[in-house]
Amino acid sequence: MLLAVLALLAAAAYANMQRGLRALGLELGFDFLRVEAGFDIAEGPAYSPGDTYARAFWVGVVNTLRVTAVGLVGATVVGVVVGVTRLSSNWLVRSLAAVYVEVVRNVPLLLQLLFWYGAVFLQLPPVRQSITWLGVIHVTQRGIYLPRLVWQDGRPLWEVPVLQGFNFRGGVHLSPEFAALVLGLVIYTGAFIAEVVRGAVQSVPRGQWEAAEALGLGHLQTLRLVVVPQALRIIVPPLTNQYLNLAKNSSLAVAIGFPDLFSVGHTILNQTGQSIPVFVMIMATYLSMSLVTSALMNLYNRRVRLVER
Repeated sequence: MLLAVLALLAAAAYANMQRGLRALGLELGFDFLRVEAGFDIAEGPAYSPGDTYARAFWVGVVNTLRVTAVGLVGATVVGVVVGVTRLSSNWLVRSLAAVYVEVVRNVPLLLQLLFWYGAVFLQLPPVRQSITWLGVIHVTQRGIYLPRLVWQDGRPLWEVPVLQGFNFRGGVHLSPEFAALVLGLVIYTGAFIAEVVRGAVQSVPRGQWEAAEALGLGHLQTLRLVVVPQALRIIVPPLTNQYLNLAKNSSLAVAIGFPDLFSVGHTILNQTGQSIPVFVMIMATYLSMSLVTSALMNLYNRRVRLVER
């Protein structure tokens, strides 16, 4: 009986949606993906306004995957370092790590992204007055320029960015939008991962530390050989949640103008009026990313978990 009622309600909702679409002169479908997009996308894989909406959406997907991949690596490194630092015997180091965690995780991510983009990257010097590190890394208000490893004449070479005319040529260019988004996500998510790491390390029984010391292991050796392998069994499940949060939080890129999946999808929606198919595509993409991430982390969790007989 309940299923019949739900089916009737779903049918009524579908019929109402179809009437609304017909009133707007629209049809439910994905044929619009073959139409020329006609708008530009600032960065990402090769794309021109003459390409289709499907190609534009793909560019948004790739940009989201780029941000997510770099963000996951960076947040993990920051989280592990800060998490271990919070257990330091040095009061100053331990306190600085605690201040970082408490400040960052209690300020909305959107505000942090706007801060990094508007108050930091857009205030950097122009190209000809760039901040240069080691002679090969250049930081300007147009972004960050890094060396790139290329294969030339059968051997690997570093391609260094060089100032030519009004801009740097060669190397890897990270736009201000991309750099601000990744930096914000790394710092924000790293604070949560740090607490996960700290809690997991503290959950290892004190006897394990004492046994390692009795065997003559140093502090770092004890962490690497005894504590971390046991703590990993506790870290992985909550770490998976943080990875999923980072991927979903990347949709805030629209606030600073980075053409991620949601931003490009929103532009397609505005131009075509196909709100339902576009939202279905966006949700399906985020859902697929989350399911793949969960599957990989669950697979790793099975490898490190303690099997009891």
